[in-house]
This record gives sequence, C-alpha cells and structure tokens, in this order.
Amino acid sequence: MDQVFFSDVHLGAFNREKNNQLEYAVTSLVEYCMQNAIQLHVLGDLFDYWMEFTDYIPELGKAMLDKLEEYNRTVIEANYITGNHDYWTISHFSERGFRVYPEELKLTIERNNILLFHGDGLSRSEYELPHPFLNHFLRNRTFVAIYRKLFSGKTGNLIMKKFSDFTRDEENLRPERLSEWSESYLNKHNVDFIITGHDHVPRIETFAGGTYINCGAFYQHQTVVRYTNNQFELVVWNGRQQQFEPFENSFKTELK
Repeated sequence: MDQVFFSDVHLGAFNREKNNQLEYAVTSLVEYCMQNAIQLHVLGDLFDYWMEFTDYIPELGKAMLDKLEEYNRTVIEANYITGNHDYWTISHFSERGFRVYPEELKLTIERNNILLFHGDGLSRSEYELPHPFLNHFLRNRTFVAIYRKLFSGKTGNLIMKKFSDFTRDEENLRPERLSEWSESYLNKHNVDFIITGHDHVPRIETFAGGTYINCGAFYQHQTVVRYTNNQFELVVWNGRQQQFEPFENSFKTELK
C-alpha cells in the first residue's frame, strides 16, 4: 500500500485567502488518497493552534476535517501524531476516525522499522530528545487543566493563537538539531528510517545507521513524503492538477 506523510499545515495562521488555499490543498490531497487507497500519516501541526475544551471544539478547518473523516471511515484510519501546535486534544480527532498518537508511532514497511514523530521532542528519557522548556511547560497536565478552568474555549484558543504568533521565529529553524539527533539514534537503535516535520526544512539525509526524512512545511510549498514502488521520495502536491510533482531538490531513497 502506498503511503503519504505530511506535516506543518498550520491552518489558521494566515489571512483568509491563504487559509482557504491550504484547506483546499489538503482536502484535494485527501481526496486523491481516497481514490487511490493510499495510507495517510499526519505528523503534527495540522493547525496553527488547536485546544479542545469539554464544551468547545475550535472552529477551524471543518471542510478539511470532514474530508479526512470520510477518508477514515471509507479507506483506512489515518495516523495523527500531534505536534506542538495541536497537542491539546481531548477526543475530537479520534471521534472523527483518526488513530491519534500524542508522541510517536513505530511501524514497519517492507521489513523496515520506521519511527514517526512531530519533531519538537519526545517525553520518554530513553529518546534523549527532550521538549524545549516552553513546550514542556505548555504540555504539563496541571497547566492545561488550570488554563481550561480559567478561560472559555473561544477565549483560550484566541490567547494561545496570539502567543503562537508572538513566539513564531521562522529565521531560527535549526534543522541541525533533528539531523544530528537522528544520526545518533539511527546508529544506536534498530530503526531504519525516522520521519518528522517541525523545523520546516524538507530533506532526506542518509547516515550509516539509516535515513532521516523531514516532510517540510506543507504551508510553504506543499511538500510531502511519498512511499511508492518500494522507495521514499520528497515531492510537491499540486492540488489543482491532482498530482505529485518533483521537489526542486528532489530526493529518493529505496527501502532495503
């Protein structure tokens, strides 16, 4: 079965026209995957900010989520690994048919072991990739519980969205952090591929112990990672033409 991995749509971060374009691009990608029975993996930050409350669901991306739910119900459940911008879920994604993972997912394709996660960090100490302090604090259960008691759902999401805008730093992406960690982890563990997003820099890097792939930021150039014909490749999704196109720095890597 072919596979598609994407991350960092950050729907809601932009003006109405840009958000509509992104929602259309994702919806068309999901439609294509439905028609061709392709397994979907969302590697976090589908939304620029998403915090569920027991009595409030953010009013973002309804058409996109409706199409993803249709995919989940009619093809196969998509894997949704939450990122540092859409970690604050309760049950809405799972109710729409996703298999939701708050940290990481390990899977096997053609006898190759693959580790998927968003990229901002991993909580378990064995990974030796801690979340940055701010992300660690914002994920703290006590903080989240207090925050939800203090604010209504709409106000709470608005505040966090403003905070997200304030702390965004596109000039300090630091792709070397994930690249260096991946090289070390691949050399020490029985993992053949690591796939993440988060730092917005699409790339495939091959090391002695395995291969690291970053999906890049979908909101920038609609880059995705595609697995087909026994190989991974970085491609660009063209929603208007309903096709994948070569990434300008196209990389391909075959499975063992």
